[in-house]
Amino acid sequence: MATTNDLKNGMVLNLDGQLWQVIWFQHHKPGKGGAVVRSKLKNVESGKTVDKTFNADVKVEVASVDKRTMQYLYNDGTSYVFMDVSTYDQLEVGPDIVGEASNFMLENQEAIVATNEGRVLYIELPASVELEIAQTDPGLQGDRSTGGTKPATLETGHTIQVPLFITTGEKVKVDTRDSSYLGRVKS
Repeated sequence: MATTNDLKNGMVLNLDGQLWQVIWFQHHKPGKGGAVVRSKLKNVESGKTVDKTFNADVKVEVASVDKRTMQYLYNDGTSYVFMDVSTYDQLEVGPDIVGEASNFMLENQEAIVATNEGRVLYIELPASVELEIAQTDPGLQGDRSTGGTKPATLETGHTIQVPLFITTGEKVKVDTRDSSYLGRVKS
């Protein structure tokens, strides 16, 4: 148990039997009345986001979430197989839990797997990853100064928008949160 004054971003709360991750919170003291804590919570299972206001010093139940660094091994067609780097135990995770993270995962890449009481909650990737462009159309010479973008397919099969000067075979840095191009990777 913790109080609403102890909230931190990323903390997972157990509210009414459901797990909610704190995305954002703010202590607020209005001129009249008691202090409150405004928060934005994301349901760990459904991904639904809600705004919730707590009175200050209210007790909330903190869920025990075990976050482990695991190595992504392969996709066997029905699930993604991860290996704990310290114990070498393998864990199969369904595609519904991996979700959008599959667009940026390469074999042997490390990711954080969060579990609660033996149940996998979500996969957490770094904020950005370096991936190779598998295919993109060439940019035209006159188009380079316009600052336009074109679609490019990454080595994982995911398509993102890149500047016109990017060519097939180049490594680029990609934001895993919104699939945006962050820049070239110098080799």
